[in-house]
Amino acid sequence: MAKDKKQILGHVLACGTQIMWGATFVSTKVLLKHFLPVEVLFTRAVLAFIVLLIFYPHHLKLKEHWHEILFAGAGLFGIVLYFMLENTALTMTYASNVGIIVACAPFFVAVVVGFFFKSEQTGWKFYIGFLVAIAGVIAISLNGQKNFALNPLGDGLAFLAMVSWGFYSALIRKIGELEYPTIAVTRRIYFYGILFLIPVLIEQKASFKPEILLRPEIFLNFLFLGLCASAMGFLLWNLATKWIGAIKTSIYIYVSPVITVILSVLILHEKVTIVSVIGAVLIFIGLVISILVSFVLGAVLTMIVGFEDEPTDDFENLEGNTAIEENNEPTIEFAVPVAGEVFPISKVKDQAFASEAMGKGVG
Repeated sequence: MAKDKKQILGHVLACGTQIMWGATFVSTKVLLKHFLPVEVLFTRAVLAFIVLLIFYPHHLKLKEHWHEILFAGAGLFGIVLYFMLENTALTMTYASNVGIIVACAPFFVAVVVGFFFKSEQTGWKFYIGFLVAIAGVIAISLNGQKNFALNPLGDGLAFLAMVSWGFYSALIRKIGELEYPTIAVTRRIYFYGILFLIPVLIEQKASFKPEILLRPEIFLNFLFLGLCASAMGFLLWNLATKWIGAIKTSIYIYVSPVITVILSVLILHEKVTIVSVIGAVLIFIGLVISILVSFVLGAVLTMIVGFEDEPTDDFENLEGNTAIEENNEPTIEFAVPVAGEVFPISKVKDQAFASEAMGKGVG
């Protein structure tokens, strides 16, 4: 696929994933009435792993043994620490506080990824867009509240969750350079996530309730979280990170609070206020300033000028179809990416070909 096409598709995947992840807050809210946070996380991780295994049952052969550390680290930071820190923070501080801090993820990603990868640097548009979008997130998160209170421990855990997501983004950025199949990478990350979650399940004395799992609303929400949000969501997010970079991908996190508000109104029947609308508008403006200006201009110019596919094979430097004269007989010289010897087809050790029953040629 051409580089321009990957850039455009990467933005589409990142935005689409955040739209899907915006719905997870509503879905998780339903499940947390009956299950511990670690039980919800473990179940969706197992479902995601099974789905990815079905679609890609092939073994992931590592190019270097130390690459395993990258996969384990991604599973630890992106699946376990991020979700556990965020969910624990929700039990110790206001949800609005967590929502504001979580929306700062692009900033943390920019700091961590920018430290390890000099090719991913941010400009003034990123920070201006960040400030505008955060103003929108604050408006949405504090909607209807009379005051804003800090809880050092809970807010600190939410802060550490964002730092964890920053390291996850850096690891995914590095893994993307190694050219492994993205679906196999995502599956391996979930494997380590499940592995690291088992001690947490034991420590918190988790006990799943089969009779509750069979309820339609519970079963369908788990199905959505496992298949869509986890398996498909992380797969598309990792692919987008590989194509457009960790920082550009993370900016679409601004979309999530808007989707959450819309679905909360439609599904949970929560009231929408003018403050929520203003917040959503500010988030959209921040997103436009941060990334969509250059993306839209690039997409428009690409459609006007057209795609220029880059060669994807190693034949570009070969010269072929050169007509020459030898012994007064016209011949054609072919250049091929293999070493060997050309001989009459009659010498081929296959009677069907050697007898020229299937046509003339060479071997």
